[in-house]
Amino acid sequence: MSNRSNAAAMTRRGFVSLAAAAGAAVAAGSLTACTSGVGGEAEGGAGGPVAADVDYANWDAVLEAAKGQTVTWYGWGGSEPRNSWIEDVLAPTLKDKYDITLDLVGMDINDILTQLSGEMQAQVEQGTIDFIWINGENFYTCKENGYLWGPFCEYLPNFNAYIDPEDAEVAYDFGSPVEGFETPYGKTQMQMWVDSAKVPNPPTTLEALLAFCKENPGKVTYPEPGDFTGTAFVCCLIAGVIGKEEFEKLSMMSKAEATPEAVKAIIDPGLAYLRELNPHLWQQGKTFPADSTLVSTMYADGELLMNMGYGSPQALVADGSLPETTRSFIFETGTVGNSNFMAIAANAPHKAAALVAINEVISPAMQLDQYQVLGNMSVLDVEKLSADERAAFDSVELGAADLPMTELLTHRIAEPAGPVVPVIEQLWLDEVVGK
Repeated sequence: MSNRSNAAAMTRRGFVSLAAAAGAAVAAGSLTACTSGVGGEAEGGAGGPVAADVDYANWDAVLEAAKGQTVTWYGWGGSEPRNSWIEDVLAPTLKDKYDITLDLVGMDINDILTQLSGEMQAQVEQGTIDFIWINGENFYTCKENGYLWGPFCEYLPNFNAYIDPEDAEVAYDFGSPVEGFETPYGKTQMQMWVDSAKVPNPPTTLEALLAFCKENPGKVTYPEPGDFTGTAFVCCLIAGVIGKEEFEKLSMMSKAEATPEAVKAIIDPGLAYLRELNPHLWQQGKTFPADSTLVSTMYADGELLMNMGYGSPQALVADGSLPETTRSFIFETGTVGNSNFMAIAANAPHKAAALVAINEVISPAMQLDQYQVLGNMSVLDVEKLSADERAAFDSVELGAADLPMTELLTHRIAEPAGPVVPVIEQLWLDEVVGK
């Protein structure tokens, strides 16, 4: 896996502000790669031969154009089990079946999007990014500013055969209409975990969490919101206080509706709970770790008694990073979940190879393998699978740190809409940290 980074890192809030200011400049430009995917468009660049006039609606033509290309997949690189799966399973499959070389580029999403927006503003017709692991607020901002290519989902045979385009978690991403500009990659849901040898009875209610923090002062914290995990964990706590129905009002708020006053009116009791936690957290809630990677390091070092993240920690147990006594749990009031997606950059030089790679990721075989190895919940419509394919999913044995899918889905809470997320993060900065 490549590790590339821009010299100037940027917070997600900073990227959103930059993108909003830059959108008009991009729209005013004449970037030919921003055209629709329909019809003839030349491909090429250093990653492979030029494939002129590709008819993306003709899958055989797409496969032919993709041969010999090197396609770059940019995404958060902080999960070693996921990186290993992509490099050891997906990449060899793409090479063997389609003669496509996959270059996995692990970067912080903020750096990825800063790189993409910089190229778009400079009107670079063939950029460095082919497709991106993305969702939520970042998808909303990129789509609004013309940084993504599409719609393209209709070109993918596996999307048409196995995915329900009317499913709310396919048609919307954090409340934002997808409109074919990204394809689902996997479903995930916030989970917490502890070492059961140290914590035999994890706190599954908000009352129990507060008591646990009081009993173990300084041994619990969470990443600063702005980090995806930090924002999601805070949302779980707020939802637990105000209730799922009230919280999910945030999931369909438009940008115009998502004012600080409107959002605060809904979440204010949850902010009060977060302030109540502060004195018992690491550093008394005066400061918080910058990201989930730091929280994971603190947990591994024994500085913290609890960790959290999207998805199961079973893969980390399997590779020896976490002890076999690791156990997951969720709050009785539920945890937030979402679908994450794959999108193609507007100036991607290898769109054909990106389409083929994305199509392979959503194949039943790859979705099953991700479920087995990573615990990823599949994005496929069960009703569209064959009896044998359904049986294969049903027969997957769960690890000791896995939670049953039925337990997760019955405690699943919709994420806030994209425009709401930065408002929640700012309210946390103004009204929680250090209070």
